[in-house]
Amino acid sequence: MGSAANARAVNVRGAAPKQDRSRATRQRLLESAVTCLAEHGWSGSTVTVVAEHAGVSRGAAQHHFPTREDLFTAAVEYVAEERSRALRELPPRASTQAAVETLVGLYTGPLFRAALHLWVAASNEPQLEPRVTALEARIGRETHRMAVRLLGADEREPGVRETVQGLLDMARGLGLANLLTDDSARRERVVAQWARLVENGAAGATHNR
Repeated sequence: MGSAANARAVNVRGAAPKQDRSRATRQRLLESAVTCLAEHGWSGSTVTVVAEHAGVSRGAAQHHFPTREDLFTAAVEYVAEERSRALRELPPRASTQAAVETLVGLYTGPLFRAALHLWVAASNEPQLEPRVTALEARIGRETHRMAVRLLGADEREPGVRETVQGLLDMARGLGLANLLTDDSARRERVVAQWARLVENGAAGATHNR
């Protein structure tokens, strides 16, 4: 009995590190898929390229993700979860200016860049399109709710919902512009102006109640 119990304990201890390594490999592959999408786009992000970036063999990559579509469908979910986590971890609102800067920052980082490449890929890949559409709809709703909270906005007031959505649409446009050039100087001026508009509109509606 004692030897059998010891053998089971060894198996359990041996299995855990193996599972940990497997999870770590999968995580590296997903992170590399996002990075490769951001740096090389869809056409340049093959399984081989992602595996090399992750430091694993192509065989190991295909063990986790048998096809390219499997890999990037999982990457869609990973990007969505990371963006959701970024939303949940946004700091409490210090000022309208800070809140607007924070929201714009969501659209100018590597996760948004990777998401854009996924959108483009999904427009041409039937396997990706339904998943990307559903996840983006969810992220859009979460982002809007977070924006309302950060801005202290009251959407019961006329025009406030449209003001918040206009801010997010503007932030997305700044993210697109940032893909081609360093748009930070112009972005600072635009953010400052939008902060004033939101202060007088969305945030002001709450303050005036």
